[in-house]
Amino acid sequence: MSQENTSSIIVVGKLGAPYGIKGWLKVHSFTDDPQGIFDFSPWLIGQQGKWQALEVVDWRRHNKGFIAKFAQVNDRDQAMAYTNVEVSVDSAQLPELPQGEFYWRDLIGMSVVTDKGYNLGIVDDLMETGSNDVLVVKANNKDAFGQAERLIPFLTDSVIKEVKHDAREITVDWDPGF
Repeated sequence: MSQENTSSIIVVGKLGAPYGIKGWLKVHSFTDDPQGIFDFSPWLIGQQGKWQALEVVDWRRHNKGFIAKFAQVNDRDQAMAYTNVEVSVDSAQLPELPQGEFYWRDLIGMSVVTDKGYNLGIVDDLMETGSNDVLVVKANNKDAFGQAERLIPFLTDSVIKEVKHDAREITVDWDPGF
C-alpha cells in the first residue's frame, strides 16, 4: 500500500502495552462489537509515514480487553515498537451494509439541503450523543441566516428525508434559522 493512498484507510483500534515476553500486545478495539476487530486481516500499522501489514496469528480476551500475537512479533522488545500505534484496515475490508444504512465516513463531505431547497452546508463531522447521532454541518460562507455551523439530529423519517449516496447529498426537514 502506498503512503499516498490513505483515503481508504480506516482506524479500527489501537495497540497497547506488550503483554508477557513472547511478543503479545494489548489491543483496544474501536469497532461496534469490540471482538469484531479480529474479523479483519491483515491489520495496517502506520509508523513514520509508512504502512506495514501485521497478521494476527492468535488472540484472546484478557481482563476487560484483548491481547493479540502477530506473525512478525516474537519477543517483548519487538512488541515495544508497536506500543500505542493505531490499528487500521483498508475500507474494502468493511462489510457491505444493508440498504439505508451508512458508515459515518460515507456521510462526511455530503451537501445538506432542506426539503425546500436551501443549502445548509457540508457535513463536517458526526457526533454520538447517546440518544441519536448528530450531523455537524459546516455552513456556507455566505449563509443567509448567519450560521457558521449547524447540529442536525440524524433521525430518519422525521429529520433526514433522503440520503442520495451517488449525488453526495442529504435532504432534511430542518429550519435553516436553527
